[in-house]
Amino acid sequence: MDARFHGSFPALITPFKDGKVDEAAFRKLIEWHIAEGTHGIVPVGTTGESPTLSHDEHKRVVEIAVETAAGRIPVIAGAGSNSTAEAVDFAVHAQQAGADAALSVVPYYNKPTQQGLYEHFAAVARAVPDLPIFVYNVPGRTVAEISVETLACLDRDFANIIGTKDATADLARPSLQRLASGDKFIQLSGEDGTALAFNAHGGTGCISVTANVAPRLCAEFQEATLAGDYAKALTIQDRLMPLHSALFCETSPSPVKYAVSLLGHALEDARLPILPATEGARQQVKAAMVHAGLLN
Repeated sequence: MDARFHGSFPALITPFKDGKVDEAAFRKLIEWHIAEGTHGIVPVGTTGESPTLSHDEHKRVVEIAVETAAGRIPVIAGAGSNSTAEAVDFAVHAQQAGADAALSVVPYYNKPTQQGLYEHFAAVARAVPDLPIFVYNVPGRTVAEISVETLACLDRDFANIIGTKDATADLARPSLQRLASGDKFIQLSGEDGTALAFNAHGGTGCISVTANVAPRLCAEFQEATLAGDYAKALTIQDRLMPLHSALFCETSPSPVKYAVSLLGHALEDARLPILPATEGARQQVKAAMVHAGLLN
């Protein structure tokens, strides 16, 4: 198992200013994460508003992440699409940009069969044989869900398909996947609220929304679980659980962007069709940040 891909990996927001990607804020954000102990970063995933970025913007954000991280922490570049040709193009670019791995989402909207999913990820894997790939399973957004068996077949057939981001919140899945794929297959949670139990089932980290706001706490939480100190992890979980909930009280990433803006690291601007957080959401986010000790 590749030890680079353990711990807390924030699914980074993409800062905007005046409708454009705020490159300076993005670089500062990454430096803050490194200083706070974040184990790795994931640019241009769902939280990074990849659906509303142009292809040029998407690629530029990956390049900035790789340049800024400069090998200090790994970069798992978002590289997914419901078009196989686009997913291949993003993966090839991620490899050329120097990313450590790619995160490729289950194709959304077009609802492929399991064989269609296999062929989609097989095409991506063949295009970048030297780039590690994580298959991102998030049926709440994609409708389609990759099965344990299909994922196990991909792991068996392609050496560079090394793991998954599991955002199903189904806590039976990591154990079933472990039995199907073995303990070398890397399983990262994509759901903050259940990440504690996920790691107990054999997971080794989380691609996290909350880590955008509480990077040090999320890193300490992951380190505790990986050290087997679940008592310490549970104490941190109790601090963070209201925040895990608050950041999804409205469609992500508007609550998390508001939270990051309260810390002074970026503006809260999002792109349509994502709206700014409502006043009710703002109050919930603020209260959760106070509970976590992030605000006075």
